[in-house]
Amino acid sequence: MKITGYRTIRTHRDWGRPVGDVNGYIASGITEVSIVIVETDEGVDGVALGSDHDIERIFPALEGQDPRGVSALYDRMLAHVFKAGHNGATFGGIATLDAALWDIKAKLVGEPLWRLLGASDRFVPGYASGLDIALTDEQLARFYSVMAEHGFASGKLKGGRDLEADLRRLRIIRDTLAPNSSHPTLMLDANESWNLKQAVRYVAAVEQELDLAWIEEPLRRWDAHGHARLSQSVKAAVATGENLTGLEQFRSLFDLGAVDVVQAGAVWGVTHFLRLAYAAHARDLPISPVGLTSNPAVAHAAATIPNHLTAEVQDLGAPFGVDIDEEYADGGIVLGDRPGAGLSIDETAIRSVQHEGDWLQAAGPHVRPARAGLTLDRELPAISPAFAPHDA
Repeated sequence: MKITGYRTIRTHRDWGRPVGDVNGYIASGITEVSIVIVETDEGVDGVALGSDHDIERIFPALEGQDPRGVSALYDRMLAHVFKAGHNGATFGGIATLDAALWDIKAKLVGEPLWRLLGASDRFVPGYASGLDIALTDEQLARFYSVMAEHGFASGKLKGGRDLEADLRRLRIIRDTLAPNSSHPTLMLDANESWNLKQAVRYVAAVEQELDLAWIEEPLRRWDAHGHARLSQSVKAAVATGENLTGLEQFRSLFDLGAVDVVQAGAVWGVTHFLRLAYAAHARDLPISPVGLTSNPAVAHAAATIPNHLTAEVQDLGAPFGVDIDEEYADGGIVLGDRPGAGLSIDETAIRSVQHEGDWLQAAGPHVRPARAGLTLDRELPAISPAFAPHDA
């Protein structure tokens, strides 16, 4: 069996609300989604959502190879971009091809990926996360009310700019999820927007009023010393790692005891998640995948590992023209029995409808504002026009 080619398709996700974080937001709520399909000479295609960045350069590492050797092919892709490096967006292209290969491997044995990888339970515990910086208080309550109806008892707020607003909005999440728990779990995500002492002061102030399970990405992703000092200064766990593109980038975090909850971006794929999970497990650390909307195959991997804590659920729908064999119930993801990663693509429908939606627009969360982290105040100035409330 050989890999013979690939094709890419662009569709969109309509979130039904503005989505973003302290760095900015997408007002339209419409974002682009890349689909990668890996083809074989036996007619079994692998399908994955994620990034298609640099795939043209990466694919020669796979062409003509047997797709069943997924782990070896992952290392082959890393080796193929050795001189230029696999970090950054290139890692996303490798990850999507990797997820497509896992999809093929599971399809060949007629099993869902979670069962192929060795899970005994199709349920993946999760938490609700609205990407909610631009939502009004009323919109925030509506989003978490829907999530509460699906059993979620924990939620994460995008914040870090206005202490009083964050306290008010965390209470809204707590009260909205209260039907499912006498003590709903709360997390706060600052998306790398603070310096160290600002983080200590901000989190300490929140903790005077509310219990935080974790503070997420409080500092720049590579600041292991800063994360270690912060973890020693606050009660909340420090959660970080979703934007680190490679297992080797976690070394300093592990060595310095700088991370309490290890995070892996789902967009970085299945093999990276599995390897990172076991590296964390060797250190008695839990792991939590971030953004399963970007690569649903990682939910299957999360079901298999011994140290999975909880998975981020940002949306209950799917991209246009994509059907995912999973449900949301009891505060988590219930994976289905469709062979592979559970993805079905309607290419005809996708090609008939085109929407503009770019995560990299200047007002969006993927572009870092100029003054982020450069203040000693607990309340950050409006460092982007995107901070204006959205009233739609």
